Amino acid sequence: MNGLSRKIYLELPLPTEDDPRSDQQRILDSLAAAGVEERVHIPVHILRKLYPLLDNAKWKITVSLAWNGENWEMVEIEEGDTTAQHYGLAVDLGSTTVVARLLDCNSGEILKEVSCFNKQIQWGTDILSRIFYCKDNREKLEEVRRATVESICECMDKLDASHSAFSMVIAGNTTMIHFLLGMDAFCVFYTPHAVHADCPGFQLARDLDIPLKGYVYCYPAKSNYLGGDIISGMIDTELYKKNEISVFFDIGTNGELVIGNKEFLLCGAGAAGPALEGGVVRTGMRADVGAVDEVKIRDGNIFVHVIGKQAECFEVMHGERKNQKNITDSVQSNTEKMTNLLSEDVSDEKCKDSNGKRETPPQGICGSGIIDLIAELFLEGWIDIRGKLSPEKSPLIQERDNQFCVEYAPGLYFYQKDIDEFIRTKSAAHTMVEIMLRESGLDLNQADRFYVAGAFGKHVSKESAITIGMYHDMDRDHIINAGNSSLEGAQKLLLNRSLLTDIDQILEEMVYIQFAEVEDFLELMVAAQALPHTDYKRYPTVMEKLKERQKDIKL
Repeated sequence: MNGLSRKIYLELPLPTEDDPRSDQQRILDSLAAAGVEERVHIPVHILRKLYPLLDNAKWKITVSLAWNGENWEMVEIEEGDTTAQHYGLAVDLGSTTVVARLLDCNSGEILKEVSCFNKQIQWGTDILSRIFYCKDNREKLEEVRRATVESICECMDKLDASHSAFSMVIAGNTTMIHFLLGMDAFCVFYTPHAVHADCPGFQLARDLDIPLKGYVYCYPAKSNYLGGDIISGMIDTELYKKNEISVFFDIGTNGELVIGNKEFLLCGAGAAGPALEGGVVRTGMRADVGAVDEVKIRDGNIFVHVIGKQAECFEVMHGERKNQKNITDSVQSNTEKMTNLLSEDVSDEKCKDSNGKRETPPQGICGSGIIDLIAELFLEGWIDIRGKLSPEKSPLIQERDNQFCVEYAPGLYFYQKDIDEFIRTKSAAHTMVEIMLRESGLDLNQADRFYVAGAFGKHVSKESAITIGMYHDMDRDHIINAGNSSLEGAQKLLLNRSLLTDIDQILEEMVYIQFAEVEDFLELMVAAQALPHTDYKRYPTVMEKLKERQKDIKL
């Protein structure tokens, strides 16, 4: 391993009249003999430990080194051989969730992964609310900084890592890194978008109040909206090394996009809207227990899958919920297309607790469920190309609060305004890809891979996303779930220090496009607000699927 930290066992020669070198020099010479070519700095708190530790250890010691961006710094010295206990931390500092991994830096093995909610949420689920909360207020900014650090520390406590790890890599968007460093983040959203720091690099953990003996490295940002989490994603996918052209898309409240290969990297970012994370939607929620994350419509009935300890499935039929056995029988008796609809074992007994009650009834709908629902409504003809509900198509479509809505689960409704908001979000995502392809002079068919990063990419149905026009109509095999590429990139750097050179290369090669400055952005976005698109010829597979579904409905 050529990571950001090293643990080296040394058997030092004892001082003699013929060899009166200082303890400090004796250690430095032994490190050089062990293959440490770079300069090593020994800070005063380590120098103070040399006596009597060296005598007590009989001059057999283990030194821990952490890279500080320019040279090695000794962060710990121990008696005997402790090289087997060599650990590091990789962290994805998300605006909603913080995820951390404890790694064995000798073998590269993932020992444990944990997560917790970002404690900034108390000042708003959306980033802008947090920014305005602490804008120009040093005391409130300190509150947000401490909440950020406490979120990381909570993960460290779960990993039991504060005493054993001495290097950490953090990947997060530009706002999250500003908050971690205690800097006002209003500049991220306010013109001219000149942020306070985009390459904080290596910082002493103690300066950040993180209980770690060594250094914390923060991935750099390319711009205000294209943060370190995306640069980390580049390191993970190695898009910048490939001969083939690839697309990298991280979609959430904001959308970040990179197109390129080893010859060029074109990137851009813009607001997509909170609908993808359940925001704005009246019964929307994040992908947590009780959230509807899969939806199918067959024979006029809506089937939903609910996140929970056990797979939950409910059928809404004319506003009523059927029992589980009848649902399963109904699914099996409809058509072969319904096979494995529920994707998990959802027997009636498994969906009940010890008292015979269901554990996780539907409480709302998350992003992947919303995309499924809109796709199914469109294929069934319950909404038209504009996304407008057609009440004559189903008794499940009714009028509430002066607008049409559809009951997708018992007592839960998806409103016309929800559909309109989500269509605006999907059109923004589609338009970002379209502009980037145009600017690069490429056709999507020239892209070998289409990476979709983050939790959204992990859970959303490819078919549903294409059906509504969020993704372009493409070979489904080319769409790749990149998972948590931000965390994966942090892990790779922790274990391979040479990637610091790659990061510099990526930042230099990236050409950033401001979507707001593209003259016809709004025009293209309006065209993409139809389902799947105003130019339906761009979506031949969706049109074919629509014809087949309409045939099934008529039969």
